[in-house]
Amino acid sequence: MPQRLIFVYNANSGPLAGLKDMFHKILSPGTYSCSLCAVTYGATSMQPEWRAFIKSLPVPVEFLHRDEFIRDYPQWRTHPLPAAFSLNQTGELTPFIEAPELDAADLNGLMELVQQRL
Repeated sequence: MPQRLIFVYNANSGPLAGLKDMFHKILSPGTYSCSLCAVTYGATSMQPEWRAFIKSLPVPVEFLHRDEFIRDYPQWRTHPLPAAFSLNQTGELTPFIEAPELDAADLNGLMELVQQRL
């Protein structure tokens, strides 16, 4: 079992980026580039079902934005996002859920995928 799961949004951090993403999701959801954001967040906050699910997992979960992930793990900067990674005891990252899988999942499908892989 991994030491931690790290979910990485295909969006940058910060209030201005968040505001831009919120409007993009509302006005043009079909062209929004972060499927992880789209299924786990409403217009302004995390979906309650997702929040409860994350809290129930047997491992800690961390969420990073694209710029934070590249800062902390520069060797993964070309990896397609959004994605989820498992972090082992030695600090090594392994892909846990890839971008195409996240793009194809709704919230229930994402939760099932996480449960199956843990």
